[in-house]
Amino acid sequence: MTLLMLLEMIAGAFGDRIAIGSLAGGITYQQLFDRAAAGAAVIRSRGAQHVAYIGPSDVAFPVALFASAWAGVPLIPLNYRLPNEQLAALVAKHDNTLVIGSGGMSIDDWDEATNVEGAAGSVEPCLTDGEDIAVLLYTSGTTSEPKAVVLRHRHLTSYVITSVEFACADEADATLVSVPPYHVAGVANVLSNVYAARRLVYLPNFTPEDWLQTVRDEGITNAMVVPTMLARVVDCLNASDGDANTPTLRALAYGGARMPVTVLERALLAFPDTDFVNAYGLTETSSTIAVLGPDDHRDKTKIGSVGRLVPGIEVAIRDGEIFVRGEQVSGEYLGHGVTVDGDGWFATRDRGWLDEDGYLFIEGRSDDTIIRGGENIAPAEIEDALLAHPAVQACAVVGLPDEEWGQRIAAAVVLRPSASAGADELRDFARTKLRTSKTPDVIAFRDSLPHTETGKLLRRLVLEDLEQSHGR
Repeated sequence: MTLLMLLEMIAGAFGDRIAIGSLAGGITYQQLFDRAAAGAAVIRSRGAQHVAYIGPSDVAFPVALFASAWAGVPLIPLNYRLPNEQLAALVAKHDNTLVIGSGGMSIDDWDEATNVEGAAGSVEPCLTDGEDIAVLLYTSGTTSEPKAVVLRHRHLTSYVITSVEFACADEADATLVSVPPYHVAGVANVLSNVYAARRLVYLPNFTPEDWLQTVRDEGITNAMVVPTMLARVVDCLNASDGDANTPTLRALAYGGARMPVTVLERALLAFPDTDFVNAYGLTETSSTIAVLGPDDHRDKTKIGSVGRLVPGIEVAIRDGEIFVRGEQVSGEYLGHGVTVDGDGWFATRDRGWLDEDGYLFIEGRSDDTIIRGGENIAPAEIEDALLAHPAVQACAVVGLPDEEWGQRIAAAVVLRPSASAGADELRDFARTKLRTSKTPDVIAFRDSLPHTETGKLLRRLVLEDLEQSHGR
C-alpha cells in the first residue's frame, strides 16, 4: 500500500466531493488527483530525486505530498521560518532536490504548473511499494540536533488504515488544520482526512481570532491544535467574555506537546458541547499511537493520561521508559540506521507508566529527568504544581548541576499579565502539593519561554539560560 493508493481510492469513489478549501472555491478529490499527476510530471521534468516543501499549510502541500508519491521520490517538508542559510544547509544534505517554496519554485508557480485538468490520465505513476521512502521529516531538535526520520509508505499507510474508517465522513464534515506541514501531524492530517473523505480547510497563520472565525464561517466539525494554540484560544474567549459560538465543532483533538491540566480544564468549560481527544505520538511512529477519547475526558482519574493504544501498537515499560512496536513504527533516521531492537521495539525516550485499565501516562522525556540526591524527579509534576497557582501562566523546570545533591531543581516562570507573585510565595505554594525534595530550589521569572512553532518547549534553551544566570 502506498500514499497514492489512498488518494486514488477516494478520488474513484468521491471524485466530485470538495477535498480542500471552502465549499464555494475548493478543489475536488478528482482535481487533487489530477494535480498530483501534474506535479509528478514537473518533478520528473526536473530530474529530481527529492522534493523539499518550504512553505505554510496550504493546498500546495497535499499536492506536493501526493505528487512526490506519484513520482516515486521522498517529500521533505522543512520549516519555512528557519533562516535561509539553515534551509540551504538542510536542502544540501539531499541530492537533486526540487525546492517548492522559499529559495526555489514559488508556491504560486507550483500551483499554476499543477493546475492541469485530466492530468491523471496522461502521467504514469512510478512503480513504488511499501518499502519506498514516502516522507523525510526532521525532528524538532528540542534536546539535540535535528535528524531526518525515515517514514516509508508502509509506515504511514498502516497508521491511516488502522486508525481511520474508509470514507467515514459526511459530505458536510470539515477539518481545520492549523499545524504546519513540517510536523508529523501536518502529514497525518492530510492522509487521515483524505482517507475519510473529509474536507480540509487550512489556516496558514494561526491567531486565536482567525481560528474561531474560520470554525464559524466554514462550519468546521473537526479540528486539531497544539497546546499553545488551545491556550491562546481559551485566553481569547476569556478576554472577550464571549461564548465560543462554534455549534458545528463536534471534535477537537490536541497533541504535539504536553497539555497542562489547567489549560485543558479551562478548554473543557469553554467548549462544553465539543468532544475532546488527546492524540499522543512521535514523528518516529508516523503520528498517533495512543488516544484519550471524549468519554475519558469526563473521568478525572484519566484526564492526565494520553489514553489507550491504537490498534496494531504494543507497549512495554522498561525501567520507567516507554517502548513501542507496530507496523507504523519507523524508528529509522537517515544516515543513522534503524534504532528498533531485534524484536521490533522502539525506545521513545519518554518516561511513563500504565494504569490497571491500560491507560498510558507520560511523565516527560528521559533526558529531562532530574536526579536529585539519587531520586528521579519528573519536571512535569513540579510544573503542574506551579501552574495551579493563579498567577502562573507558564513554567519550565530543569535540573542545574549541584556539587552536593547532583542536581538542583530550577523553574523558569512566566506570570499572567497584571499578576504578581514572588519566588518565596510560589515555593511555599508548591510545597503544599509536593514533597520538600521536589520543591524548586531556584525560581526565575521570565517574560516568555522558548517553544517550537508546534508548541514544544525548548527545554535545552531554558537550561542554558538558567545555567548562565543561576549556575554555580
